[in-house]
Amino acid sequence: MTRYPSRRFSFALSCASIAVTAILTGTAAAGSMGSEPASAVADSSAPALDLLLNASYHGVGEADSLFTLSDGSWKGSPAAKGAASVPAVTLVRDFRLAGDLDGDGREDAVVVLAASTGGTGEMSYLAVVARDGAGSRNVATAAVGDRVQLRAGRIEGRRVVLDLVQAGADDAACCPGDLVTRSWELKSGSLLEGERVVTGRLSLEALVGADWILRAWNVGDAAPASPAVSLKLDGGRFVGSSGCNRYFTDVRPGPMPGDLSVGRIGATRMVCGEAENAVETRFLQRLAGARRMQFVAGRLGLSYAAADGHHGVMLFERRSQP
Repeated sequence: MTRYPSRRFSFALSCASIAVTAILTGTAAAGSMGSEPASAVADSSAPALDLLLNASYHGVGEADSLFTLSDGSWKGSPAAKGAASVPAVTLVRDFRLAGDLDGDGREDAVVVLAASTGGTGEMSYLAVVARDGAGSRNVATAAVGDRVQLRAGRIEGRRVVLDLVQAGADDAACCPGDLVTRSWELKSGSLLEGERVVTGRLSLEALVGADWILRAWNVGDAAPASPAVSLKLDGGRFVGSSGCNRYFTDVRPGPMPGDLSVGRIGATRMVCGEAENAVETRFLQRLAGARRMQFVAGRLGLSYAAADGHHGVMLFERRSQP
């Protein structure tokens, strides 16, 4: 077991062998993932993102470990002199829940920490942070698992509930396939996990009923807000707007959980401006090369190897309901 000393550090969160470093920005509203309210009550609101990004945390690695993030990241020392890999942790910026978990009338923040020792294994941890005067205090931390994918999160009553993709009994560590709902309750300074419920297997059906909006061409490469690019699974096809035209293409599952392949892409023939055409061309090239779906802090990731030589993971955000 690696010991994490009280120092700063950084981590790369990976989903199904795609390393996603410093994945997304933003916070989540009380009890859900989304935008943080513009105003908050100082005495009872959950710690804001700036406090969480620079808070001290414990329980990652050894139970008595302690480290302090600096702008959301921390790096430790190599386990052996001259070793290339170092322990690292990052706060997943695009996930934050808020709710009163201990019944004291004040909201707590719930965040996810991603930790790595430099190898292929990457652990996720759930952490509860309370206000402590003008600062914050990590109340409890619990391990979620190695290379799990976070589909959604919420607070129900005083329980933290996560919808995850994690390895089933016969899954390789690289390719988790079980859809699982798990919950934790804060009691006496500890997060106690309840019963795990397996709800199915990762497949294209996990996308049914959701509309997705493109937010990034790849990690660190944001997509424009306009023209908006959308994606939806409809009757075994991906359909949506590619920035100018409507597109449609068959999509088929592959041999491993999350694997997929895209057929020939068809589209309408509207005449658009140069900016719209550039977005459309870029998107359709990457969609044609899509090879895998995964979930990253509540967002849909489509890993691609495009014919133009580009490869990476497009990130989509679930469209808000009206």
